[in-house]
Amino acid sequence: MEYTLGSAGAVSRTGRKSIYRDGLMRYVIGVFMVLHGLVHLLYVAHSRRLLELGPEMDWPGGSWAFSKLLGDEATRLLASITYVLATLGFVAGGIGLFAAQAWWRPMVVASAAFSGAIVLLFWDGKKQRMTDQGAIAVLINGAILIAVLVLRWPSFGF
Repeated sequence: MEYTLGSAGAVSRTGRKSIYRDGLMRYVIGVFMVLHGLVHLLYVAHSRRLLELGPEMDWPGGSWAFSKLLGDEATRLLASITYVLATLGFVAGGIGLFAAQAWWRPMVVASAAFSGAIVLLFWDGKKQRMTDQGAIAVLINGAILIAVLVLRWPSFGF
């Protein structure tokens, strides 16, 4: 068993158990990032009209930012493209975490910020059915940003 001096002057124990715990936590968080990214594909399928997330849900048609400017069909295409990009970012960030790469952090931060922004931009501006339009995703993305940027959590030493 080794003992090391932490950044706040606290002595911490390093050894097989903490390495195992950190490795397990890294994989759990990595899986969460990948799954959070893959959920975006549901919105891609909905925007392409491959499935319906809810009855009478017109999303992303009626987007306050794009529908009047581009029309609903072009807005749907733009939503598909941007949600695929968000998916790729979260999946890449999760893979970076699995592989213990330092770039996982900026990838996840950029993906969470981008995902939150596109949810807000494709929102129809009404308070009804907000959960169908990604309100939960905005909360998850906000929690990710706070955890990674403000709290600097998790810290795996890479």
